Amino acid sequence: MTDRIASTALRGKVMSADDAAAFIVDGDQIGFSGFTGAGYPKEVPGALARRITAARDAGDQFRVNVLTGASTAPELDGVLAETGGVNWRMPYQSDPSLRKAINDGTTYYSDIHLSHSGMMTTEGFFGDVDVAVIECVKINADGSVVPSSSVGNNVNYMDAAKKVILEVNEWQSPGLEGMHDIWTPGLPPNRRPIPITGSGDRIGTTSIPLDPEKVVAVVMTDAPDRNSTFKPLDQDSKDIAGHLLEFFRHEISRGRLTKELLPLQSGVGNIANAVLAGLLESEFENLTSYTEVIQDGMVDLLDSGKMTLASATSFALSPDAAERMNDRAEEYARKLILRPQEISNNPEVIRRLGVIATNGMIEADIYGNVNSTHISGSKMMNGLGGSGDFTRNAYISVFVSPSLAKGGDISAIVPMVSHHDHTEHDVQVIITEQGLADLRGLAPRQRSRVIIEKCAHPDYRAQLLDYVERAERLCTETRSLHTPHDLGEALSWHRRFQETGSMKN
Repeated sequence: MTDRIASTALRGKVMSADDAAAFIVDGDQIGFSGFTGAGYPKEVPGALARRITAARDAGDQFRVNVLTGASTAPELDGVLAETGGVNWRMPYQSDPSLRKAINDGTTYYSDIHLSHSGMMTTEGFFGDVDVAVIECVKINADGSVVPSSSVGNNVNYMDAAKKVILEVNEWQSPGLEGMHDIWTPGLPPNRRPIPITGSGDRIGTTSIPLDPEKVVAVVMTDAPDRNSTFKPLDQDSKDIAGHLLEFFRHEISRGRLTKELLPLQSGVGNIANAVLAGLLESEFENLTSYTEVIQDGMVDLLDSGKMTLASATSFALSPDAAERMNDRAEEYARKLILRPQEISNNPEVIRRLGVIATNGMIEADIYGNVNSTHISGSKMMNGLGGSGDFTRNAYISVFVSPSLAKGGDISAIVPMVSHHDHTEHDVQVIITEQGLADLRGLAPRQRSRVIIEKCAHPDYRAQLLDYVERAERLCTETRSLHTPHDLGEALSWHRRFQETGSMKN
């Protein structure tokens, strides 16, 4: 305790998670640390879930609003969702129990751009933050807090909260201390330009200032982050990675990139990790990253020397890679920077650095609109996350997906997406295992043929061409040929899947 809590005043506030959770009451709005299964509190959420359950069993109402950085883990989102006590949640989630609560109407969910969420909280758009529950590795003598394996919206929640509960996690390496770069731009009309001109620029401090008087409880923990192991790379993932690497070579041949590329952003998931693995075996050198999360493939690139530095707001590591990071935190702190997500996802910086953004999708339509959040237009999967922050502002924006799902009953390329997250104006490149469609400079009717030819699976290619040709004939008659659609049929594929279990005719 002495090593991890240097503040004499806060040593006297150490208590159990159950005692700490007693500071939270029905109707509270809680800002939790945590981003992609890293840096979330491990004990207080479970204690709060027990309080909610006990209240419900006694016939009393106990519901709370939950704010985080992004997704967390079963120990936070899962246990709270299973009580039925989460009234509202933002800005991103991926927990099965919480997803169920959102889709069955138990929990309201606001799917918000990650770069917006912290500022909107600070401005009070969502109301007061009653309590912040933040995991850290250390409390300094002045009360300032060293975050753990993510930063996320911690600064915003700690600043806005009336009460703060700190979880000091002794599993997390104290060597993380030099990895963080805490800086805030302020609020309108006095926001400051962010002085980052390179991915490796450090502009802030290694800890978050905090008034010790706001701290009502300190809980000691010793538990690892809950991270999933990445699946072994399948052939589709390898093929998608190969298409992207070949695209990079093409851009180099045209003088638009060099072998160092530009700072890379990579969404979370197996395909994104496959792209990073492909870079490890490639000829590209001296790579950098300005992204949201550090995945296994990025750590491997740093270890190999292929990547010189990476900037993010969080880790998203397998258990083995998390142990490696913890064991060598001081060494990695020379190559890695963890920033508040208001900075890691900031559009101004992304545009200035010329980031190459690669993100996953659920489906794309024949004109390049992308749905990355909803099944059949209504059922939420995970959320938008930071993909919009990067896509709109990237030097090159790429979306990737296998061309088929559900054993071939779903096509990832459809006549019209059932939900719009990224419009055709922002999507430049689409890749499936079938190929790559470079949409830059193409009008909608040109895009349709390229996407179908390059990205659609052969099982659906003729069906898509038939739709396009009939839509064009219809729109010729109505003189509306810019983006030809037959509105009576545009979503018929999704309706057919709901009725028959397959999009195939």
